[in-house]
Amino acid sequence: MPEVSCTLAVDAPAAVVYEAAKDVEGLAVFIEAIESITVDQREVVDGGLQTVTSWVGLLPEFRRTIKWTERDIWRDADLRCDFTLVKGDLDAYEGEWTFAPDGQSGSTTSLVVRYEYDVPLVGALIRGLVLKKMQQSVDAIQAGLKRRAEGG
Repeated sequence: MPEVSCTLAVDAPAAVVYEAAKDVEGLAVFIEAIESITVDQREVVDGGLQTVTSWVGLLPEFRRTIKWTERDIWRDADLRCDFTLVKGDLDAYEGEWTFAPDGQSGSTTSLVVRYEYDVPLVGALIRGLVLKKMQQSVDAIQAGLKRRAEGG
């Protein structure tokens, strides 16, 4: 399964960055590659928050959107979110989002996504473009979170 990731330094405490990420609906306006994020379900499970969120991503090169619904397990004590695909255009989608103090006043956030997106009758060129778009999406999510957490 292909994997993309982005690790970014943020000039805000890890707990602040984590809370900014946890409010995914509010985060959506900071991410250029995302049309919308909607929380469909929210419940407290095992001391953390579990959400089911519906995402609509933009793929202007393909003149379409990509839609998926994911289950997010927010682990407050660990400043971590694990997510998995519930349904959508992707064949598989999972990963983790972590938040850690950097030893000073800032923090580091890391987003790792593993996915499968099989488009019938396409070759390596299209798979390479999908990989590039997934990397751009992860980078855009992280950049949007950084802007939001730093007050931008």
